[in-house]
Amino acid sequence: MSSKGKQSGDKAASTWTSSIPIRAGQQQSQLDFELDFFETILMRHPDYIDVLRVYGNNLTLKGRFADGLRVDRRLVELRPQDPLAHYNLACSYTLLKKIDPALHALRRAIELGYRDFRYMCEDRDLDALKSDPRFRQLLREFDHR
Repeated sequence: MSSKGKQSGDKAASTWTSSIPIRAGQQQSQLDFELDFFETILMRHPDYIDVLRVYGNNLTLKGRFADGLRVDRRLVELRPQDPLAHYNLACSYTLLKKIDPALHALRRAIELGYRDFRYMCEDRDLDALKSDPRFRQLLREFDHR
């Protein structure tokens, strides 16, 4: 999973965020702010796909892999035909060193149409999977289709 974001240089935006209370007198990181913000949205709208995607990615960036896995499982429940949801599920399983379910989720992602094999080989979230011969076999099997 990867996240590409842009920083806002907008003074109005920074004024707005600076008026939000900060936990225990500490400065809150942008990532923590987003996690809290998206969690609040999900309390009211638990099936909000776009928010679930960003929230799951942020949990992973924060190192909360088990929580990210729960979100990715929910996304696959909500979007069973979505190759990206299955790909992200494979990443979450891999980060938790659950190689068999990771391979299963990755296979499903490819079967559903995920075809960015180059990124798959570069994705650091899949590092624990790359040394498994089944990973290379999966790439060979689908690379020629």
